[in-house]
Amino acid sequence: MDISYDPTKNEKNIAERKLSFEMARDFEVATALIVEDLRKEYPERRFQALGYIKERLHMLVFTPRNGKVHVISLRKANSREVKRYEQKNQ
Repeated sequence: MDISYDPTKNEKNIAERKLSFEMARDFEVATALIVEDLRKEYPERRFQALGYIKERLHMLVFTPRNGKVHVISLRKANSREVKRYEQKNQ
């Protein structure tokens, strides 16, 4: 997957979550559950994606930008999100 991200936000994510945005390159888009984030009015369309990186479910927040997936956030999925993913993929 072709990605972009803010290097400063990536460093913060590594420090806080031990996850580099570079890992998003391995995000399994084909089996992901992707929904548009409509909770607020953002300057760009924003999406939340639950999907696998290797054998672990992750939450990827992104916006399409210049033909790439611009990573806003990446973290391990919590138990509620794992349950939602499993229910949608039964």
